[in-house]
Amino acid sequence: MTKKNLLLVALGVVLLVIGFLCLATGPAENPVSLTVAPLILCLAYLVIIPLGILWKGKKEDK
Repeated sequence: MTKKNLLLVALGVVLLVIGFLCLATGPAENPVSLTVAPLILCLAYLVIIPLGILWKGKKEDK
């Protein structure tokens, strides 16, 4: 894995932590836990982490 891959996966993990913290705040009717948290979690699980795993980057010629 390259440095960019590790940064993307780390960003995904940070977004997961933020998403689960938003999900845990307040009562169940809280707009943050109903809309913002699922969007952050979906972004992390479906975009950022897979992008970090599958990113190949530029091919270097040696």
